[in-house]
Amino acid sequence: MSDQGIQGLFDRHEVLRGLNDRHRMILASGARPFTAEAGSVLAREGQTSHAFFLIESGHVALSTRVGIDMVPIERVGPGEVVGWSWLVPPHRWQFDCQVLDPVQGITFDAEWLRNQCEQYHSLGYALLKAFVPVLVSRLIALRKKLAERVEK
Repeated sequence: MSDQGIQGLFDRHEVLRGLNDRHRMILASGARPFTAEAGSVLAREGQTSHAFFLIESGHVALSTRVGIDMVPIERVGPGEVVGWSWLVPPHRWQFDCQVLDPVQGITFDAEWLRNQCEQYHSLGYALLKAFVPVLVSRLIALRKKLAERVEK
C-alpha cells in the first residue's frame, strides 16, 4: 500500500485520523480488506474479540441482549469503526454486529494489534486515546436505547 493510499484510507476514519505517520505505517502492515454480505454477522456479544473493522461502505447494526430481547443500539456506516472490545480485557464483544447491507472495509487482527501496542507503547497510547471516544459514544447510545425501553 502506498503512502498516499494509507493516508487516504486512514483520513476517512475519524478513529485513525490523528495518528502520526509511524503509527499509520505500523497499522498499514496489518490492514486486511474484508467484505461481508447482508445478514452476515461480524461478531456476537460475549465471543472473543478477534478484530476491529473500519467500514468503507455499507452498514452494520449493533445490538445487545436484554433478557430475551435484542435491543438495537446503533447503526454504523462508512467512516466509522466496529469493535473496541479488542482493546479492553477480557477482549469479549459487547454487542452483536450484524451486516445490514453489503459491507466493504479494512480489518485488523486483534492479537496482532495488541502485540504491536505492546511493542510500540506510543501506538498503544494513541489507539487508546482514539478508541475511548468510540467506547463512550456506544455506551451513550446504549443508555439512550435502554432509557427508551423503560419509558415505554
